[in-house]
Amino acid sequence: MRYGMVIDLDKCIGCQTCAVVCKMHNSQPPGTWWNRVFTQGAQYHQTSVGSDGVYKQEYLPVSCQMCDNPACQKVCPTGATYTNEDGVVLVDYDRCIGCRTCMAACPYGVRQFNWKDPEPAKDALGYDYGYPFDATEDPKRRVYTQDRPAGVVEKCTFCAQYTQQGEKPACVRACPGKARIFGDLDDPNSEVSILLHSKQVHRLGEQYGTQPKVYYISSNKSKNIEEVSG
Repeated sequence: MRYGMVIDLDKCIGCQTCAVVCKMHNSQPPGTWWNRVFTQGAQYHQTSVGSDGVYKQEYLPVSCQMCDNPACQKVCPTGATYTNEDGVVLVDYDRCIGCRTCMAACPYGVRQFNWKDPEPAKDALGYDYGYPFDATEDPKRRVYTQDRPAGVVEKCTFCAQYTQQGEKPACVRACPGKARIFGDLDDPNSEVSILLHSKQVHRLGEQYGTQPKVYYISSNKSKNIEEVSG
């Protein structure tokens, strides 16, 4: 098992739903966003040969790229950042000392320092989400808990509390445009693998050699994708 994600930029409408549900389902404190959506500006699209075309706003969702060769993990002095057996890069909050070296090393700027204890996430009616998961196969590693302390570095976990229960990440389930596809990159029959072999895909910051497991599909690969990636 090696989890990865494909994001179809042609389907992304920039609604920020992924960012909001990620924040809610993962109890992110004020000012913290594990998922962000960048506006890339209007790009010209010709709808047919000879037509005048239209200018269409484009968006770029960015979160942890779940690298196979993560720069953050190499520099962590305590081993708090690690990759689990599913290929997901995680943070052991018990080992994290908040030095923020990993934040400096990450070329994508997706790691967040937690300045404040998270508030329990609730839905619109005020009910707790429940958090069915709070530990990995190693009970000493607390990958996810709504009670994670202030003073640690945190980021997207591919919703470890859900994926290890056989569910997809919250952002994938909530996306109204179905722009996010999640699955096992090592399974040739998974939807993500089929897309990688049938579509032209791009990864952010490939020049860094981090080998991200988040891929992007775009019929109009703009230069802004490369700009955001460094």
